[in-house]
Amino acid sequence: MTVADAPPLGGDLAGLEPIQKIRRRWPMLLGAAVSLLLVAGLAHELFDKGLAGLSRTAPGNWLFYLFFLLFYLGPPTFDYVIFRKLWQIPLSGMIALHRKRIANEVVLGYSGEAYFYAWARQRTKMVAAPFGAVKDVSILSAIAGNAITLAMLMLALPLSTRLLTPAQYDTALVSIGILVAMSVPFLIFSKRVFSLPRGTLWWIFGVHALRIVLGSVLVACAWHFAMPGVSLGMWLILAAARMLVSRLPFVPNKDLLFANFAILLIGQGAALSELLAFTAALTLLVHVAIIAVFTVVGLVRKEL
Repeated sequence: MTVADAPPLGGDLAGLEPIQKIRRRWPMLLGAAVSLLLVAGLAHELFDKGLAGLSRTAPGNWLFYLFFLLFYLGPPTFDYVIFRKLWQIPLSGMIALHRKRIANEVVLGYSGEAYFYAWARQRTKMVAAPFGAVKDVSILSAIAGNAITLAMLMLALPLSTRLLTPAQYDTALVSIGILVAMSVPFLIFSKRVFSLPRGTLWWIFGVHALRIVLGSVLVACAWHFAMPGVSLGMWLILAAARMLVSRLPFVPNKDLLFANFAILLIGQGAALSELLAFTAALTLLVHVAIIAVFTVVGLVRKEL
């Protein structure tokens, strides 16, 4: 067979084009799938229990909404600070970070990280190898949360023996062991687990710790201005307890446990239950508003 008789290479390469296109488009397809799941999850959560909370009396003090907004914007803002340092992402990256946060809360834990990784992969000129950084930031967020929770547990347990039943006290001790067991392996095998430099890892850990502490202070201030009859110090204790309960493993009905603890501590059961329900419902409503705004912005950009 002569060179002239050889089959053209273009045909073989053309057959490979769909596979290459699929490989290039998978981040976009994953992002679209997560967006659809976000809409479905938000609709389910909001109409299942969120609207019931919003139908109750809303706090009349505008300072509640100011501190709630600052509390809400905290996680994506601190993530932006981290990834701005790591990747120099533009301000438009806040859209992806908000989607990441909402996906983690509404769809499935760590689904937001998968979406954000896909978003970063689409920007290979900006990010050469995004997986390592996304992984490190996510792990350090969990470790920072566990560390602060452990510190709070060690301080709270000696003071809560009269508030907890023996079974609840034993559950708290088991939870301490689980939290330690979940964090220690990452510290022991840190050289194999983490890909970023040690100094950068410590900086990211500090940013996460600041975010967690500041978030507790902001939500405590919001609750204080909604129910000024309860001291700010008491709300700070409850905000810390809220974070603590949310991270404890093997504890069923965490929201109910926190509500019961809060009512036991400050009383005013009906008013407190309404405030907690309103806060949860308002969070869902802001999620819906943000997703709607981002969707409209995306459509406008495509039209332009």
